Amino acid sequence: MELTGAQALIKSLEHEGVEVIFGLPGGAILPVYDPILDSPIRHILVRHEQGAGHMAEGYALATGRPGVAMVTSGPGATNIVTPIANAHMDSTPLVVVTGQVARASIGTDAFQECDITGITMGITKHNFLVSSAREIPRAIAAAFHLATTGRPGPVLVDLPKDVAQSTMEWWYPAGVEELDLPGYRPLVGVDEGELERAAALLATSERPVLYVGGGVLKARAHEQLRAFAERTRIPVVTTLMARGAFPDSHELALGMPGMHGTYAAVTALQRADLLLALGTRFDDRVTGKVSAFAPSAKVVHVDIDAAEFNKIRHADVAVRADAAGALGALEEMGAAPANLDVWWKEIRTWQESYPLTYDPPAEAGPLRPQHVIESIYAASPGGTVVAAGVGQHQMWASQFWRFEEPGTWINSGGAGTMGFGVPAAIGAKVGRPERTVWCIDGDGCFQMTAQELTTARAEGIPIKVAILNNAYLGMVRQWQEMFYEERYSEVYLNADLPDYVKWAEAMGCVGLRARTPAEMRSVIEEANAVNDVPVVVDFRTDATEKVFPMVAAGASNDDIMVHPSQRVRA
Repeated sequence: MELTGAQALIKSLEHEGVEVIFGLPGGAILPVYDPILDSPIRHILVRHEQGAGHMAEGYALATGRPGVAMVTSGPGATNIVTPIANAHMDSTPLVVVTGQVARASIGTDAFQECDITGITMGITKHNFLVSSAREIPRAIAAAFHLATTGRPGPVLVDLPKDVAQSTMEWWYPAGVEELDLPGYRPLVGVDEGELERAAALLATSERPVLYVGGGVLKARAHEQLRAFAERTRIPVVTTLMARGAFPDSHELALGMPGMHGTYAAVTALQRADLLLALGTRFDDRVTGKVSAFAPSAKVVHVDIDAAEFNKIRHADVAVRADAAGALGALEEMGAAPANLDVWWKEIRTWQESYPLTYDPPAEAGPLRPQHVIESIYAASPGGTVVAAGVGQHQMWASQFWRFEEPGTWINSGGAGTMGFGVPAAIGAKVGRPERTVWCIDGDGCFQMTAQELTTARAEGIPIKVAILNNAYLGMVRQWQEMFYEERYSEVYLNADLPDYVKWAEAMGCVGLRARTPAEMRSVIEEANAVNDVPVVVDFRTDATEKVFPMVAAGASNDDIMVHPSQRVRA
């Protein structure tokens, strides 16, 4: 069967089970957009290529399946670089197809030419510049294999226009052996010797902590984690990228560690004698000052990527495996510490003395952002998916929402990409249309990518957006207040410019506003009643509110700052 390269590309995506592509056409990719008309694959037309990438990320994070985005060459390709970098930092499986100028024009500074494979070399697991139509099926099959095996991540396929227009005899790789990926061996067995050493450390530990990272979600190891934790009674901390890997309601859960983690989670890591680190990379936002992090703890580091071992913290035992395999093996071995009653008594004291807290809201307003999040949570059905932008609102969402299952927390961790929330929420809703999807956003983040609500309205994707509008770049303002002598440089945004209600309505969405707790309760109820179009709620929040607890950048976690109301006890 003879096909054009463009037809072969779409047929290859169909072969990989792709249900949806997020994209925006342009000259170099135009040949590929014609066969989409004859394909069962749904295409969602975005308003900016960055939105396509973040939607694909949201889809991937909510479903566990790779997200797919397609854009044209030049500025189309460079506009999706930020989502690619974001996916690379957070190990999110993406396949991005970019158009490229014809092969004869490459290197001539042709119209909308750019070396996107060169630009993305450091932020993709791999990228391909396809040189012939016959190579398209292999490139696509390899892209999906690379994106979803081992440590997941983004893969880019760059397709010259003349290759898309030329013809080939259809074929598809029958297996991995036909992908021509020398040196790529992502599947590894669990080293029994290393596991025995890990079990020995567990048996002698008195203050162990399960330090759980996003790799547990990538490995779909949440059930193994829960079984292991319940048998061993080891306390569990879940990083920003692992929220939902272990139920927040569980008695063994300590919440999130790190710069804005719970006091109990941060301090448990500091006082631990053993860290069982699962699929986590000892990020600086968790460790604080590395030399002062968990100073008395031995480390058992489990990760699918050997490059993470000893990169930041020395591992006494390094187990190269996915989290599911390692936890399953440790469970079979019966590895466990001795009685942890003394350790738990100490932890419960921290939990009781320094819970997450905030000043009570005043009936006249302004709103407390934490109260808004708690109120939305209380009014939402179980399994609601929450996407967030980046900043104070992201930290409050992670702190005050209760995550009970995987795939319900969609956020930008490593890159900290403002503007991530709205398009990521759209992608999550596409992937899990039966779920309620809320985006917890800030006014700064919202203004970066809000145009994608037009996409949501046009495509029938009814997400709900809560803007915690404090009229500032909130996290920057917090740092300027605390560390720059309240010198607020270029951080004020203005609560009324733009008018978010009118903006939402102009995009075909429902726009609502709340200034007081009474109005807040009313608009949340109203927003939840709308399920056919997107809803945007402008919550007017207190600009002076800060995120606590907090560990200053570069400081020791021992210097954690709790809420002012708790500092007498601290």
